[in-house]
Amino acid sequence: MSQPLAIAVPLRRHADFMRLWTGETISGFGSQVTQLALPLAAVLTLSAGPLEMGLLTAAGLAPYLVVALPAGAWIDRLRARRRLMVLADLGRAALLASVPLAFAADALTIAQLYVVALATGTLTVLFNTAFWTVLPGLVPEHQLADANGRLQTSAAAAQVAGPGIAGLLVQALSAPAAIVIDAVSFVLSAVAIGSMRAGDEATKPATVRRPLRAEVGEGLRFVAGNASLRAIVGSAATLNLFGVLILSILILYARRELHLAPAAIGLIFAAGGVGALIGALSAPWLSRTLGQGRSIFAATVWFSVHLLVVPIASGPHAAEILAANELLGGVAVMVFDVNALTLAQLATPTEMLGRMAATMGFVTQGAKPLGALLGGVLGELMGLHGALWVAGAGGTLTVLWTWFSPLRHRPPLV
Repeated sequence: MSQPLAIAVPLRRHADFMRLWTGETISGFGSQVTQLALPLAAVLTLSAGPLEMGLLTAAGLAPYLVVALPAGAWIDRLRARRRLMVLADLGRAALLASVPLAFAADALTIAQLYVVALATGTLTVLFNTAFWTVLPGLVPEHQLADANGRLQTSAAAAQVAGPGIAGLLVQALSAPAAIVIDAVSFVLSAVAIGSMRAGDEATKPATVRRPLRAEVGEGLRFVAGNASLRAIVGSAATLNLFGVLILSILILYARRELHLAPAAIGLIFAAGGVGALIGALSAPWLSRTLGQGRSIFAATVWFSVHLLVVPIASGPHAAEILAANELLGGVAVMVFDVNALTLAQLATPTEMLGRMAATMGFVTQGAKPLGALLGGVLGELMGLHGALWVAGAGGTLTVLWTWFSPLRHRPPLV
C-alpha cells in the first residue's frame, strides 16, 4: 500500500506528510469558523426558519449522495490527485469569498447560501476522497495509524479554537465577515498541498478500466462484504442521520428557546473540539489497551447516550450541560474516527482505496442531508424541542451495529 522509500523516515521529517498535515490543519481551522458562521448568517442576517436551516445544512451535504460514488471510481483512475485537491481548495475559497462580498453589497440571499453550500460540499467530496487515497501512498503501513492520529489531533485542535473564535467574530463583526477566514484558509491549504513533491507520484491509479457502473458496484460489494467495515458504516450513518438532525436546528434552538448569545454557542461547539483533541490523543492508547475493534465499539456505546442529553438540557445551566455533553461526545467521535480510518485503509487494496472511501462517504455522509431535511421538517411540524427528542431516541440505535459485529470481540484488520 505504501512506498518503501518512506519506511525509515520519521513523520516529523517526512516533508510531504508535513505539508499535507499543514494544509489540512489550516483549512480545518477555517472550516470550523464557517460551520458556525454560515448558519448564523442565515439566522441573524436573513432570519431563516427551521425548514430553511434544514435545507441549508442538506445543501452542503447532498453531494455525498450524488457525487461520492462516481467520484471514487474516477479518482481511482486518476494520477493527478494532488492537483485535484489544490483546485478543490481554490474553488472553495472563491465560493466562500462570495458571501461577504454579497453581504457588503446588501445582496446576500438564502438562495446564494444554498448554492455556496452545495458547490463547496461537492468540492469537499472530491478533496476528501482524493485525500483518503493519497495518505496511504505517502507513509508506510506501520506509520499509518500515527499519521491518522496526527491529522485527527490537528482537526480536533481546530475544533477547539474555531467555533469559539467564530462566535466572537460573529458577535463583534458579522457572520458573513467571519467566513472570510475560511476562504483565506483554503488558499493557504492549496499552497501547502501544492508544494508537495510526491503527492501524485505516490499514487497507483487502476490500470484496467471497466465501465464506471461496474467499478462503483465493486466498491459497494467490497464494503458490504466486510463485516467490520459494514458495522463501521452502519453505526456512523445512524449517528450522522440523527446527529445532523440535531445540528440542523440546534443553533436556532439555542438562540430562540435557550436564548444563548453567539459567543456562548461557539463555546459549546469549542467544548466538542476539546473532547475531540482528548480523544485523538488517547485513541492510540485505547487501541493498544482495548483493541482496535473494542475501542470502536466503546465509542458507539456512548453515541447511543450522547444525543439524548441534548433535549434534556434546559434552564439556566443549559449551556454548561450542552458543553459537557459536547466534550464527552468529541472524545468518542475521535476514538471512533482514528481507529475506523486506520482499519479501513489497512483492510483495502491500494487500487480500491478511492472506491472504498467513496462508498463509506456515500453511506455515512449521505445520511447527513437526510437528517438535515428531517430536522427541518420535524422542527416545523413538532417544534424544535420535539424534533430533538426524536433525534435523541433514534441515536440509541447506533450501538446495535457494532454489538452484532466482530468489532465487539476482537480488533480485526479485515
